[in-house]
Amino acid sequence: MPGPLLDTLKGNRQKIAPVWLMRQAGRYLPEYRELRAEKGGFLELVYDSEAAAEITVQPIRRFGFDGAILFSDILIVPHAMGQGLEFLAGEGPKLSPTLLETTMVSFEPQFERFDPVYETVRKTRALIADTVTMLGFAGSPWTVATYMIAGEGSKDQGPARLLAYRDPALMQEICDRISEVTIEYLRGQIDAGAEAVQLFDSWAGSLAPDEFERWVVAPNAKITAALKSSHPDTPVIGFPKGAGAKLPAYAHETGIDAVGLDETLDPVWAHKVLPEGMPVQGNFDPLLIEAGGPAMAVRARMILEAFEDRPHVFNLGHGIGQFTPIEHVEQLLAAVRGG
Repeated sequence: MPGPLLDTLKGNRQKIAPVWLMRQAGRYLPEYRELRAEKGGFLELVYDSEAAAEITVQPIRRFGFDGAILFSDILIVPHAMGQGLEFLAGEGPKLSPTLLETTMVSFEPQFERFDPVYETVRKTRALIADTVTMLGFAGSPWTVATYMIAGEGSKDQGPARLLAYRDPALMQEICDRISEVTIEYLRGQIDAGAEAVQLFDSWAGSLAPDEFERWVVAPNAKITAALKSSHPDTPVIGFPKGAGAKLPAYAHETGIDAVGLDETLDPVWAHKVLPEGMPVQGNFDPLLIEAGGPAMAVRARMILEAFEDRPHVFNLGHGIGQFTPIEHVEQLLAAVRGG
């Protein structure tokens, strides 16, 4: 029998909404900081399947979340495709050479880099209860492409957007290749034990409507269709952060099973415009859980009430911040679960 999270993603509303939080395995947890100090850098942790499984399980032990999200990073895909990747303290990820400096055909793929990630999934699945859903994930092609093109994160994804306008055929080639690799990567995660997967399109909100259709909707639809052909029973959650008014088109056209909402969306509006019965995930503001206080329970109740007539996974509108107090997470969980 599936746990409450998996059951919700399959379209069955629960009396108490299941909960997991994006980036729930990370820097706000003292046990994570301790292990990272012992093991070294971020990539070293990701490729150490024993450590990565331990990190994945840490928030389950502490809070009893209904889902365990794989500890990894969306940039493992370009790294496996052969692009250099490093995480610099205080600066974030750096990829080299960029796709403004070279082409993907110059990269030497090292797809064995996926193997420890699959092992993390297997190890985690063995450590958690059957009722806890194992969640895999990958970055969506547009978001991954923005990093591969610029070599780092950017405020407006200008380098990728400019390339897409100047040379749409090249951008199509880049997104197609990322899509192919992502399909195989997610299939590997599912074969290793992931019961649902999430596609993170963190920079979807930077695109104009026509470009959103081409670089967000179309690639996500391609990936989802491929996963459905090989693993029809595995739910796919799509998370197009910043989609705004383009969210209904994304939900209708990509073939996803559930849609994640960022914190800027009105949940009442989202309930009205999304396909009837489609599970939703979100959309509590990560900064409100960091701030805490009485407003936290009020906002949680508002979100729960907005989705009381459809399957709903309670989550944040994006990743939990590293300065979030542990007690605020506990208080939020109590508000959601009625404790």
